[in-house]
Formats: sequence, structure tokens, C-alpha cells
Amino acid sequence: MILIISTPSDEHAAAVINVLKQRDAPHYLLDMGNFPIRDTLSIHYNSDSFLKNTWNHIHLNDCKVAWWRRPQQFQLDEALTHQAEREFAFNESFSAVNGLWAMLDCHWVNNPLLDDAASRKVYQLKIATELGLIIPKTLVTNNPDQARHFIEAIGIEKVICKAFSATKETWRETRLVKNEEFALLNNVKYAPVIFQEYIEASIDLRITIVGDQIFPAAVYSQETAYKVDYRMTFHQAQITTYTLPIDVEEKLRKLMKTLGLVYGAIDMRVKPSGEHIFLEINPSGQWLFMEQPTGMPITDAFAEHLIRFL
Repeated sequence: MILIISTPSDEHAAAVINVLKQRDAPHYLLDMGNFPIRDTLSIHYNSDSFLKNTWNHIHLNDCKVAWWRRPQQFQLDEALTHQAEREFAFNESFSAVNGLWAMLDCHWVNNPLLDDAASRKVYQLKIATELGLIIPKTLVTNNPDQARHFIEAIGIEKVICKAFSATKETWRETRLVKNEEFALLNNVKYAPVIFQEYIEASIDLRITIVGDQIFPAAVYSQETAYKVDYRMTFHQAQITTYTLPIDVEEKLRKLMKTLGLVYGAIDMRVKPSGEHIFLEINPSGQWLFMEQPTGMPITDAFAEHLIRFL
């Protein structure tokens, strides 16, 4: 069985599940947002051996492949009204469920522990530089003075700021630090911010890697209304397939191997000089918005990779 840890609202999981159904590949969508309020977990042992584990009626012993796609937050029972009770219930749920992932004898895409580490931007940037990839000058800080010095050294409107993560409620685009942002730098004291030199681009790249297959796409972001972050206006951009220089492709494959990832979505920028600049890798990044305009068979490749390990 292929275990898919996501949610029914995830269109990427739905696209892959559709292919799995066409291939008659057994699969199960596990939504952690149903636990522990609706779903049940049971792990059985004898005095001298492990017997079985089940999520609802599904025997996870039969799981040969697991896709760590969009794990949801646990939903606790509203009957737990005290903060201490809720924290205890959450921690107990967290310990049991994460122990379950560790004990599954299966092929992970991606292993949750490695996925979590690889998603940490400060860590992935360090690994990228060690492998010879070029990155923007970067400062991560909650020190307003350090932020001012960094920006002043490079120049107003020549530095961008971005967040580590985002939710629907707190989503932030990558933006240039202009005079109005510079005036608000004291707010950096509330939480660390990523500051990077702004990379002038001819194109942006979105590079999707599935196992041994690599799918690079070029986004002509500089022809759109917002040139700083292609996610804001990618629907305005021409998007085409792209051929990476051999040395860049080799370094990206080494990056995947070093981070322990099977799947990753990589963002890069190509400068007018042709130099390729690594920005970040998202271990659970989206690909449909690159597949649809280019015709690259990423969904099929993903499904086939899962099926291969059944």
C-alpha cells in the first residue's frame, strides 16, 4: 500500500491519487487533522515482539511507500478546555504519531525527519554553499542594528526580506526593502527575518526533482508586473521548459542526496550574465503550476516513483 499523508483539499495529492487509481495501485490518504478527535491509532506488541499498527481500520504494516506531503495539525477535543490539558494531549499525540512514522519499514518521500531538517532555510543555504552553489549575500537576524548595517552596506531597494514560513493567515511575499520598510526595522526584534541581496534576473527557475528525474522550468518573471517574487504574478509570465548547465544539475543532485531528499522543488535565478543563483529548496513544494504550462509529466513521474517501491 502507498500511504499519502496529506488532506483531501490538497490538489497535488488528488492529482497523484488520480494516476494511482488509473494504475490500480493500492493507496490510503491519511489526514492527521482528524487525529485524535476522529481517527484512532493502535500499536500492538506481544511481550517479545511487535504485532501490528493500525490507523482506523488500515493496517500500516502493509505500507511499503509513504509520501510525507501536507501533514496537518492535530485537532484536539473541545472538551479539553484548560491550556495544560491541551498541551499534554498534543504532546502525547505528537509522541505516539511520530513514533509511528519512525517504525514504518517503507520507502519515504521524504523521510519526515530529513524533510524537516531540509526545510530549514538557514541549513539548506549552508549545505548549498558547501556544494559549490552560489547564493545571495544573506543575513538572518532579530537584531535591528545588524539589519540596518546589512541593508546600508548593499543599498536601499537592493535588499529583499522574506519569511521562513507562511500560512493562509500570515502569508508574506518576498519584497524589496524600500525606505518605508527601512523605517520599520525596529520590528525585527519581534522575530528573525531573512534579508538577502536582491538578484537582478533574466529569468527565474523552478526545478522539480522526483527521484532521479529532474524537471526544470523557466519563468519569465521580469516581463510581469511584480519582478521580485514570481509567485505573485506567475500567471502573467511565459513559462517554458529549461535546460540546466551540467555543473548546476550535478550540484542540485548532490544537494538532494546530502539533504536526504527524494523530492524537492528548487527556486533559482539566472542573472543577465548567465550565472545561476540558488535561492531555496522546498521539500514539499508545488509543481502543478509548472506542469500545466510546460506539459512536463511531473505528476505521472511522481506516481510512477511511488508505484515502483510497492
